[in-house]
Amino acid sequence: MDFLTAPWRSSYIHGEPEKKRLCFSDLLDEPDESQSLVLCRGRSSFAVLNRFPYSTAHTMVLPYKVTGDLCELSQQELGDLMAMSQDVVRAIREVFQPDAFNVGFNLGAAAGAGIPGHLHLHIVPRWQGDHNFMTVLGQTRVSPHEVATVWGKLHPLLTGTPPA
Repeated sequence: MDFLTAPWRSSYIHGEPEKKRLCFSDLLDEPDESQSLVLCRGRSSFAVLNRFPYSTAHTMVLPYKVTGDLCELSQQELGDLMAMSQDVVRAIREVFQPDAFNVGFNLGAAAGAGIPGHLHLHIVPRWQGDHNFMTVLGQTRVSPHEVATVWGKLHPLLTGTPPA
């Protein structure tokens, strides 16, 4: 069996939390949603593009409630989060026509949660052959779309506002 190592990940796993890492809810205070990358807001959750996406249109859906525990969400909060997730998937399908999606939570630091105190649902569109050696060997992700362009296409669909 061959093994590839990724030593640059060690500082992420064992390092101190970054001082400038803010709670996701801080994004809601930014008046310019194109800067915060907030795509839409619901009754008890909101969606935001991942600033460092695994693939084009990688989105996170989060409850307003700051918690890292899925079981702390009420049925209404969980329902709102899942309904918004459906809306995001529909919008991404319409604009980017992915072949599939990875959708899921990383609950806790050991599971890969970058900010373990604020749970978020990842929606990662996938296309046949979309990832290759560049991510592992080149420490580089290749995306055909700029994040700002993706926001400009999805935000109007999710908010009902005219495109900029």
